[in-house]
Amino acid sequence: MLPILLPVIYLSFISLGLPDSLLGAAWPSMYGQFQVPVSYAGAISMLIAAGTILSSLQSDRLTRRLGAGWVTAVSVGMTALALFGFSSSNSFWMLCLWALPYGLGAGSVDAALNNYVALHYASRHMSWLHCMWGLGASLGPYIMGHVLTAGNSWHKGYHSVALLQAVLALMLVLSLPLWKKGREAGQTADNIPQALTLGQILHIPGAKPVMLTFFCYCALEQTTGLWASSYLTLQKGIPAEQAAGFASLFFIGITVGRALSGFLTLKLSDWQMVRLGLAAAAAGIAALLLPLGDYAALAGLILIGLGCAPIYPCVIHATPERFGAEHSQAIIGVQMASAYLGTCLIPPLFGLAATHTSIGLLPLVLFSALILMAATHEQLLRSSRKHTAI
Repeated sequence: MLPILLPVIYLSFISLGLPDSLLGAAWPSMYGQFQVPVSYAGAISMLIAAGTILSSLQSDRLTRRLGAGWVTAVSVGMTALALFGFSSSNSFWMLCLWALPYGLGAGSVDAALNNYVALHYASRHMSWLHCMWGLGASLGPYIMGHVLTAGNSWHKGYHSVALLQAVLALMLVLSLPLWKKGREAGQTADNIPQALTLGQILHIPGAKPVMLTFFCYCALEQTTGLWASSYLTLQKGIPAEQAAGFASLFFIGITVGRALSGFLTLKLSDWQMVRLGLAAAAAGIAALLLPLGDYAALAGLILIGLGCAPIYPCVIHATPERFGAEHSQAIIGVQMASAYLGTCLIPPLFGLAATHTSIGLLPLVLFSALILMAATHEQLLRSSRKHTAI
């Protein structure tokens, strides 16, 4: 049944990416209607992230009780409901209200799907599935842009994506018989193994290093994505309209890199892929930092994207092997929470620091995140319970 289920999971990863970039694409058309400063998008983003962190930490408990299929279906349905809420919102406080189920749905499905794929499919599928996330994240702004260009309100853009999410939620419900049940044969609600508490998870060898690895990864990825355009304009002197397009090279690098990573995993282990990604990202940051001209800076952005590409999916895919299948859902839950925490904290903190110093510090901040990520990843390899030949 697993091969039949795979197309549904691919569609689910596209669904994960669809809403992620909608707010950024729609906000220039939204904030004026609500009569709030442009910076208020950060408040909505942080509310979504808070819900995502909370539901990621609860993913182990939910998946043990309901199974990955039900968690995925309910979470996508919750996200669809939240998007319908966004599409009907006429005040800023309503957006804040709907941001909570938006984040709660996103965190559970992210952790449940990643663990299910790590347990049941080869590493190449994890890379290609995360490439599908990139496709979804690219489609979201395209749909919103198409709606706005046609003269419609941003409400219709959210409504269109909500409809797509609702259709996928229905497909997931219909596919439930295909999913391997979260409960083993003979288990009942009374004898399902208890979910681990956060304190218990932190005592598992390797848990803290892997959490720091994910924190640093998302700090690196999101800080690059948010501030690359400003860096190119203010530090390299590239016109703003060109810099906006050039900054997209980073995301193209991630998407193409994950497509290529799927093939490389046929020859290389997950850990070798992570090390290869770290080396490529280091070369990209160096090209961004050194005074080698505009083309070198643009090549650097592509290299950083290519370097980031294998790290996230390969560390996730190795989780059951490294920590054991019995702990993988709990570990992936805290990995997701740590990732979203890095997304929440570091990009705005860098923005604040750059305001008072210089945006030219961007490559140094990225190098710092990369070095710490490399160190915690190597510590993970040494301290985890199960060791594989590297």
